[in-house]
Amino acid sequence: MSTAVETDLETGEPELTPRKIAAFLVMVFGMFMAILDIQIVSASLPEIQAGLGASSDEISWVQTSYLIAEVIMIPLSGFLGRMMSTRLIFAISAAGFTAASFLCATSSSINEMILWRGVQGFLGGGMIPSVFAAAFTVFPPSKRSLVSPMIGLVATLAPTVGPTVGGFLSHTMSWHWLFLVNVPAGILVTIGALTLIDFDKPNWKLFDKFDWLGLVALACFLGAMEYVLEEGPGNDWFDDEIVFVLFWVMVIGGVTTFWRAFTRDEPVVDFSAFANTNFAVGSVFSFVMGIGLYGMTYLYPLYLSSIRGYDSLMIGQTVFVSGAAMFLTAPFAGRMSARMDLRLMLLLGFVGFGYSSWMLTHMTAEWDFYELMWPQILRGCSLMICMVPINNLALGTLPPDKMKSASGLYNLMRNLGGAVGLAIINTVLTDRRALHSARLEEALNWTNTEALRQLDLMAANLSAQGVDGTRAALVQMGQRIAQQAAVMSFIDVFLLLTAIFAGLAVMALAMKPPPKDAKVDAH
Repeated sequence: MSTAVETDLETGEPELTPRKIAAFLVMVFGMFMAILDIQIVSASLPEIQAGLGASSDEISWVQTSYLIAEVIMIPLSGFLGRMMSTRLIFAISAAGFTAASFLCATSSSINEMILWRGVQGFLGGGMIPSVFAAAFTVFPPSKRSLVSPMIGLVATLAPTVGPTVGGFLSHTMSWHWLFLVNVPAGILVTIGALTLIDFDKPNWKLFDKFDWLGLVALACFLGAMEYVLEEGPGNDWFDDEIVFVLFWVMVIGGVTTFWRAFTRDEPVVDFSAFANTNFAVGSVFSFVMGIGLYGMTYLYPLYLSSIRGYDSLMIGQTVFVSGAAMFLTAPFAGRMSARMDLRLMLLLGFVGFGYSSWMLTHMTAEWDFYELMWPQILRGCSLMICMVPINNLALGTLPPDKMKSASGLYNLMRNLGGAVGLAIINTVLTDRRALHSARLEEALNWTNTEALRQLDLMAANLSAQGVDGTRAALVQMGQRIAQQAAVMSFIDVFLLLTAIFAGLAVMALAMKPPPKDAKVDAH
């Protein structure tokens, strides 16, 4: 069923009413909750692990189950949105997400937590694409310089401040509040969605054409892919039997998903939007943004905890700088998008992000808040400058009837970019740390006079404290080698991110800017 959009008779653009604006703001807040919860537990996993008595292998599934479920729902939401209407899918998703949040907080075992986190991720994934679709069908092109920064800010700010919010809540109250904080907000979002959203009508006839085999194939494809990318780096990839088996589940599921998508009239996932050059290139950019967004959100806390020994609250306070920079940059990004070539804006954003990564290649084990501050500020500003034009270029030239499915695919690409990026980052960190450690140990031999001098100094200092100075000095030297190897592996990752963003910045020029006088077809 086509989307019913009221138009202004004078301009021919969709009519913007206070109710539509209020409904959109409710949706944006719901999306913020769903994206925030991807990272809100990242800095507080040790507290959850202790509270539930979980093992180190089990606790990682608190994050993994959410991501697997969410990545399945995001592309599926396009079909469900057309069948159920934006109002129903958003309200059901918000209500279910809220209930799952409460059940996460009341979990008494790790198995319960993993189950409810999966439900939470699945239903949260239904809210995210709906907001992007509404932004480009409900609002006229002349208002996109206001709307696009808003959804761009939420999509980038929420995962960035996740560790900050999570660290604060778990440190000042308890880990249960990571989830309880969603309950009152989720209830208000659900009520707001039911009373305010009225953008389109449901088309229940689509249920008769629902491709159940396509749904199973999609779940196998994306769920197995997310597991392989999450668990592969830590389990030596195909040396792990489960990773090996799920890799083939991913391949078979992927082939079946694409076969069903191109042979059915109403596929679960509609890939036809990729025929639009801007959308295809914009999706590549969204993928790269996912690498940078989730990669850096992962690397900063990892460095601060493993090298600097920070707790969850200290990590949250340090990485908050990026979020503040994004928030302050958003209004300027909106104005820039209305006044300059979006391709140039995108180029500047990618170059800025690449340079912020380059600044980190000079890091040492002593880098603290102030050394990390400027790279974080530049990263935050660059993310916003990138996100606004990517949204406008990718979704701004699509017809309204393609928007729901396209929005799901566009958001999926960002999440997959994050999953692929984290898998690459973890693999590089592991392999390069081992290489650097071996090289440092090779250099520190009994013929290295500087190493011997430092060992003698450490031994003398430790002997004065009443311990076996020689043995303790060797242990301390080993710890220094391990720390330095870890820092060098971080630098290698930052170099890789620099190369990715610098290399892809020129692709911005391949896109075609959407016409400024574009009209949204109401039919």
